[in-house]
Amino acid sequence: MLVSHIVLVSHNKDKSVFNSNRRVTHAPSSEQPNFDALRRSLARLRHDRGWSYDELAARSGVGRASLVAIESGKRRRDRIDLAPSRGNLLTWFRLAAAFEMPLGEILSPLYEENEES
Repeated sequence: MLVSHIVLVSHNKDKSVFNSNRRVTHAPSSEQPNFDALRRSLARLRHDRGWSYDELAARSGVGRASLVAIESGKRRRDRIDLAPSRGNLLTWFRLAAAFEMPLGEILSPLYEENEES
């Protein structure tokens, strides 16, 4: 059985971030999560493995339409009344398991600087 590890992160007043291994990184100056970097990273992970949306959906248990919506940053065609999907914690947990990587690693692009900053 595949077990994913969660990297716990805490922020300090000086904007430094400590992960569960007590390594220091720095939080983005904007202090806003970079969802564009996260979706680009997901697309890159899928592409690097040569997986189609259908393949990733089968491996993760996340629906194909949801994967397309997360990667594209656009609304699902059947849910145009909702904001574009960013996925939820369970979605990202399942994706991390499918890629056989820790949850903290798959979510780490959230901390990249936003391009418009």
